[in-house]
Amino acid sequence: MRRREQREHIFKLLFMSEFNSQKEMEEQLALYFADIENLEEKDKEYISKKYMNIMNHTDELDAKLNGISMGWKTSRMNRVDLTVLRLAVYELEYEKEEVPVGVAINEAVELAKCFGSEESGAFVNGILGKIANPDKKVAAKKSPAKSQEKSPAKPKSGFKVKDSSKTIVVVNSNVRSKAPENKNE
Repeated sequence: MRRREQREHIFKLLFMSEFNSQKEMEEQLALYFADIENLEEKDKEYISKKYMNIMNHTDELDAKLNGISMGWKTSRMNRVDLTVLRLAVYELEYEKEEVPVGVAINEAVELAKCFGSEESGAFVNGILGKIANPDKKVAAKKSPAKSQEKSPAKPKSGFKVKDSSKTIVVVNSNVRSKAPENKNE
């Protein structure tokens, strides 16, 4: 079984644990593994061990997430996003040697896109980017005063902009402005 498949199974187990007590999860684990066709023992052991390790570090993982996510504490996060983040942060913090940073982030974003909302991928990517690059600050780009004096660059051909007063169509870098048609004339 490939790591991606293992990671997806771990995600599903972690997600199930959000809705079941620890005692119930023991039975759920047995049922879950019974439903996987052709599951090799080594894969079952890997999935079980990593699942348990993440569950044992949930408080630390949540503390890390709460410290980095502005305005989005774990108690407010959608459960899919939170589960994906816990898995990825575990890999970033505890499996640095086995899982490269880029792989952990990319795999988490893919899980979020697959199982989460439309915004989940971007949300997960943003949080994990902050964790992976804590010193990198996101700042608004300020253009120098000199550049404001220059005329704006022409948009690429095929660019189309609509507003309430007119439609601007750019074809082969020639700008044509078309006023809305007045049906009364």
